[in-house]
Amino acid sequence: MATVGQKVVLITGCSSGIGLKIAVLLAKDENQRYHVIATMRDLKRKDKLLEAAGDTYGKTLSLLTLDVCSEESVKQCINNVKDRHIDVLINNAGIGLVGPLESIGIDEMKKVFETNFFGVIRMIKEVMPDMKKRRSGHIIVMSSAMGLQGVVFNDVYAASKFAMEGFCESLAVQLLKFHVKMSMIEPGPVHTEFEMKMLEDVSQKEYPGADPDTVHYFKKVYLPSSVDIFQTLGQTPDDIAKCTKKVIEASSPRFRNLTNPLYTPIVALKMADETGGLSVNAFYHLLFNLGGLMHISMTVLRWMTCGCLRSRTISPN
Repeated sequence: MATVGQKVVLITGCSSGIGLKIAVLLAKDENQRYHVIATMRDLKRKDKLLEAAGDTYGKTLSLLTLDVCSEESVKQCINNVKDRHIDVLINNAGIGLVGPLESIGIDEMKKVFETNFFGVIRMIKEVMPDMKKRRSGHIIVMSSAMGLQGVVFNDVYAASKFAMEGFCESLAVQLLKFHVKMSMIEPGPVHTEFEMKMLEDVSQKEYPGADPDTVHYFKKVYLPSSVDIFQTLGQTPDDIAKCTKKVIEASSPRFRNLTNPLYTPIVALKMADETGGLSVNAFYHLLFNLGGLMHISMTVLRWMTCGCLRSRTISPN
């Protein structure tokens, strides 16, 4: 239970990755300014979080079961919070999907939207009315640079993030009237064991329905380039957690927060050309005509920087 003066922060998707790191970072705040409610679908997966949280569990950290794909689960979770009082909602739960479009079933696509889009909406619909009544609160959504710029073979995942960007951009205007803040966190690639294993797994899959050329481009061109980018430019979950904490603490938090400064030119490239051709053609040439050169460049860059690029984040102030 939160003490007087503490902000109650509820975070979705805390069993691993970014959600876990945000929960631990806030729970270990040296001034104990936060009471963190870390949620996950299955509390049997809590061990990694509790190990990282140490003695904060039961003090500045508590756990609740939550499945963002279930309205009943969402309502029950919020009702289990004292007075339903949540100062900061961090929508982190999400899933990825990558591969040739022809080989992806509609049900798989719906699952991505059910979690990444409708899951966030369920949470906001349940928490927002209380925030509006109190005339205070902060809603944070873990989006992606792919919500601003689409990436080849990530069509459905990017679409789910684009949808969330539009939803939040619209809702943020209304929330201002009620003194409720809205912020988007937009990481580029985040280097985790899970991400690298996913890229390795998809390289072994068969892709029925996709033509041989497309499968070749996906496995032999896109995947090697992705590995290079993740290893060279990918940030860590700790980097994203630190940026999120800064957004929470900012007196006037920004609506959009690109965490990786190296992606700012990519977004600028898209905005610079109203026809859209500039960014589409640039990505085409980068992947299909300059793939070999990009691999060499990434290798040299990785050797020269020793990972310092991954730890750079844009200040949200």
